[in-house]
Amino acid sequence: MRDYFVYILKCNDGSYYTGVTNNLERRLAEHNSGGALTSYTFNRRPLTLVFSQQCNDIKQAISLEKQLKGWSRKKKEAFINGE
Repeated sequence: MRDYFVYILKCNDGSYYTGVTNNLERRLAEHNSGGALTSYTFNRRPLTLVFSQQCNDIKQAISLEKQLKGWSRKKKEAFINGE
């Protein structure tokens, strides 16, 4: 069984980026290396990991990612802070 991670990055401009990966360490390195010029995070580096949750099912991970992406900034911050 493969593990998946839903994660939230805080960008240098104060915005948040939410994603899903099966290798959190590698994905964070990819974001911070700036490999894709057209990616949301490219001009917003450095990035800080502020939340991650491990999931055993890709459907569960994608569902959580979509839920988080639909939240307001204020709600994401409360969630990150455990409120």
